[in-house]
Amino acid sequence: MKRVPPTMRLLALLGAASLALTACGGDGGEAGGEIKLAFIGAQTGPNAQLGINISNGVELAIEQYNATNPDKKVVLTKYDTKGEPSVAPGQADKLIEDEPVAIIGPAFSGESKAVAPKFEEAQIPNISPSATSTALAANGWKYWHRIITNDDSQGAEDAKAIVSQLKAKKIFLVDDNEEYSIGLAGKFLEALKAEGITPGSDKINPDDTDYSSTINKIKAADPEVVFFAGYYAAGGKLLKQMRDGGVDALFFSDDGALDQGLIDTAGAKQAEGSIISCACQSVNPTADNPKVQEFIDAYKKKFNVDQGTYSAEGYDATNVFLDAIKAGNDTTEKINEYLKTVDVQGVSKPIKFEANGEIADKSIFYFQVKDGKLEFLGDATKIPTS
Repeated sequence: MKRVPPTMRLLALLGAASLALTACGGDGGEAGGEIKLAFIGAQTGPNAQLGINISNGVELAIEQYNATNPDKKVVLTKYDTKGEPSVAPGQADKLIEDEPVAIIGPAFSGESKAVAPKFEEAQIPNISPSATSTALAANGWKYWHRIITNDDSQGAEDAKAIVSQLKAKKIFLVDDNEEYSIGLAGKFLEALKAEGITPGSDKINPDDTDYSSTINKIKAADPEVVFFAGYYAAGGKLLKQMRDGGVDALFFSDDGALDQGLIDTAGAKQAEGSIISCACQSVNPTADNPKVQEFIDAYKKKFNVDQGTYSAEGYDATNVFLDAIKAGNDTTEKINEYLKTVDVQGVSKPIKFEANGEIADKSIFYFQVKDGKLEFLGDATKIPTS
């Protein structure tokens, strides 16, 4: 028998140990008394504010947890996707290598489609606070969840609101050809056709600066309402060019456009009166949920700004994972099992997951631009009809 040098035997033992640890993949995340959580989503890029709102909520929840749970400190690593499906997979690979026990994000539907299969293979539970593409729930994923209802609910509700509340019959549909926007526009169109209305329609490239071709089509159609399915960066450009081009139709959009950036880009005067829907609501203090006011105050104190779109959802998603850890679940498998039992009142909404990872609460709410700011209206019955 050939003698194996001691150095080679040591390397072999180390290699075997490494393989053993790899085989346990999914139970990582704890090192030196610290438990790892990860956020993945836009921190830079044209629509970054939505991702920043979420990560701020995540940071606040973890800071509050660590202040009262010194024995099990939670550490957060953020992975910036720029909101781009082409960037997200590389960031997801880095995240998986770090072995967190849970993931908050991604923020957008396109990047979720690109990376959720990686998280599923790695067996890491993940909750998106804001990705709404209906197709995401149809993949049979066991580790994927979201804390907001899908585009089918929003698109259908928006169409119903425009027809029933606003009594509009001439409608023009524009989408920015993103994963999220295509699904939402499709459901909106389907719901309108069920009402006997076929809208004019066009697509824009969110990276373009000149939408004159689309503006001319809108002007020719002379609609009462222009519905935009897309994000605030492109929506603001479209809205400004509509008004500059003489289009005075009501601008109606979705949660991807629910950001002050829409108004800042379009101009306050041009954006005035616009209506935007979201499966989120303005978090207002209520007597029966004192945690809402506590969240509002703590967020403002920490970041010196008011909470924004999806801040509360990011906060709630993180607290679901932190509650799991408090209950003694500090591995990916235990946390994923815990998610099946969650039934709590969050700051943003009641939190309970269906078997396919969808949130049970399907509520849609509306906002309107008034005096250069987004004002919460309530449900569809609160939309002004004149």
